[in-house]
Amino acid sequence: MGIDGILKEGFATTTADKLINWARGNSLWPMSFGLACCAVEMMHASAARYDMDRLGVIFRPSPRQSDVMIVSGTLCNKMAGPLRKVYDQMAEPRWVISMGSCANGGGYYHYSYSVVRGCDRIVPVDIYVPGCPPTAQSLVYGVMQLQKKIKRTNTIARRKSDLKAFESRGFLSQFNPNSPQSAFEGFDE
Repeated sequence: MGIDGILKEGFATTTADKLINWARGNSLWPMSFGLACCAVEMMHASAARYDMDRLGVIFRPSPRQSDVMIVSGTLCNKMAGPLRKVYDQMAEPRWVISMGSCANGGGYYHYSYSVVRGCDRIVPVDIYVPGCPPTAQSLVYGVMQLQKKIKRTNTIARRKSDLKAFESRGFLSQFNPNSPQSAFEGFDE
């Protein structure tokens, strides 16, 4: 007996893309990169009231264990190099959330000689969380937006070059022996 209206036959089918993206989106392990006052709000978002653990967000102490970087606070020129180094140490796929006005675009210190005018000049940013400081609710909303973005991505790429590589090894001939060119129809470059 299945769930009424959803699983009448007792099983569900899905694609590998949806399954992989569901697992990735619901098990985000952020590398906290707290640089200034926004880090307090990041800690607040993971505390008891907002409890980001229920969203599958568990903060990790090492970049090798994390797949999301939350840059929260003012990024100075001296810290830009270590930020990029930590980002490069993270495993693929990796995402970045820029939290607060200072991380987004320099904030109040935009014209200072020592401040980077947005962490997107150092690392590619996926989600921007505005505010000075942004509230814990807005960070939770930003995490939920990142989860939606992850669920929209294609993890299994199907390109003509991939299919040609399969054909050269003889994998596609067993599926369509008469017309190997028809296997390439409908796929992007």
